[in-house]
Amino acid sequence: MSAALMVLAKAPRPGRSKTRLCPPCTPRDAAALARAALADTLDAVLATPAARRVLVLDGPVGDWLAPGVEVVAQRGAGLDERLAHAFADVGGPALLVGMDTPQVTRGDLARGLERLAAPGVDAVLGPATDGGYWAIGLREAQPRAFLGVPMSTARTGRAQHERLRQLGLRVALLPALRDVDRIADARAVAALAPAGRFARALALTGVA
Repeated sequence: MSAALMVLAKAPRPGRSKTRLCPPCTPRDAAALARAALADTLDAVLATPAARRVLVLDGPVGDWLAPGVEVVAQRGAGLDERLAHAFADVGGPALLVGMDTPQVTRGDLARGLERLAAPGVDAVLGPATDGGYWAIGLREAQPRAFLGVPMSTARTGRAQHERLRQLGLRVALLPALRDVDRIADARAVAALAPAGRFARALALTGVA
């Protein structure tokens, strides 16, 4: 099975990106960290064999976009709608990740695609340590998989898993990753990938 890799992201802009890092970061610092996180994530995506590599973007494209990545505009109001539209627009099978886990590796993404392609698996879910999730994959687009699922809460991952199972989908779980919401997360994630752009960007802020 050949699947697409999708990244759901906001264009990095001061005052609109990673605002929960402020303070101690300034809005400009937070945008620089968001840009670095997105670049690291796209690097991992480009290093991973996939049928397509698609950035599902809220906002304008910048010079951070690497060749080989398609761009699809986000649609919908809430995050649940945007996820549903992303899978509908790109089609399945597909694995989607966010831009909040810049430590993600080619191995992490390849593992997700392999699990999605395994016999007896309809969906994959990668939990985040804060209760959300960093990755979700579907063999076929399923709008009902997302609509009405509470997003950005400490039980989002569990609610998403329950919804997938309610739809009769056979779900394989991926290893948990820590995503970047607050400065403690940023420091921990930078320590996990000290050679990445995100770690270097955090060092430049002076709050590392």
